[in-house]
Amino acid sequence: MANIFARFVKDESGATAIEYGLIAALIALAIMAGAGALGNSLNQKFQNISETLNKA
Repeated sequence: MANIFARFVKDESGATAIEYGLIAALIALAIMAGAGALGNSLNQKFQNISETLNKA
């Protein structure tokens, strides 16, 4: 029984998987924030183009 517990304490593969999951979540969050900012910027550009064309 002590041998099983010692192996469990030394095993770090679960911690590595959790770290990779956290990194993937942070990257996904950064992509979503960047895409949102890019979408807002593009929307503003198209609004300006539309207003300019309507005035002509």
